[in-house]
Amino acid sequence: MTRKTALTLFYSAVALVCAAILATAFHLRSQLPKPDMAAIVDTGKESVPLWFEIQNDLTAINQEGKSVKLSDLRGKVWIAAEFFAICPHCAVRNGEELRKIYDEFRNHPDFHITCISVDPENDKQEKLADYAKALGAETKNWWFLNAGDAKSTHTYLEQELKFFGIRERGDPADIEANGRYAHDLGFLLVDREFRVIGKWPLADARSEEARKRDPQLYQNLRGEMFGRIRAELEKNETPGI
Repeated sequence: MTRKTALTLFYSAVALVCAAILATAFHLRSQLPKPDMAAIVDTGKESVPLWFEIQNDLTAINQEGKSVKLSDLRGKVWIAAEFFAICPHCAVRNGEELRKIYDEFRNHPDFHITCISVDPENDKQEKLADYAKALGAETKNWWFLNAGDAKSTHTYLEQELKFFGIRERGDPADIEANGRYAHDLGFLLVDREFRVIGKWPLADARSEEARKRDPQLYQNLRGEMFGRIRAELEKNETPGI
């Protein structure tokens, strides 16, 4: 038997074995019970109307240099967001979005916005004050906070408020273009009972990729968020407001 003939026979045998294995696999699969599609509908939706209660407090310094706590906001409806002063995405995307929300609800005494720095090492009180001034934020209803140590701040934001993980960039070119930290640009909504009841990624919805996937996504999310804020403010509203 020549070498060529032996190889041909060998590969033919391998092909027959593979075909037998595949045939057996498809036969066994056909015998399995089909899944009940009705049972898996909506499995990705929230099963409860409330997300979670904030268990632990956070003490920080605001743009006026005053010590405040998140628990001071009990009884109010407020937005929580991450930021750092030299983050280009915070300024261009989130700053603009937060200003729109602020303009809509700033006259309601029970509404508040809180931006917590993920870069407390650099975002000292003077820088927070400049940032707040640039956005026209009044301290009485919009805080820019420095909570001290970066590690403990990140832990609080990730574990207590459930923001996505914060990552420190290492590549100089990446830092130059996007800032020191990659962080969550979503907005959390907290109700009067200190419960996180929603999250809206408006900045991501404005991205070119998101607009290609769903041109109406941003408007839909924005409308949903504004509607939920308005509904929460109407609950237990101060008499006369």
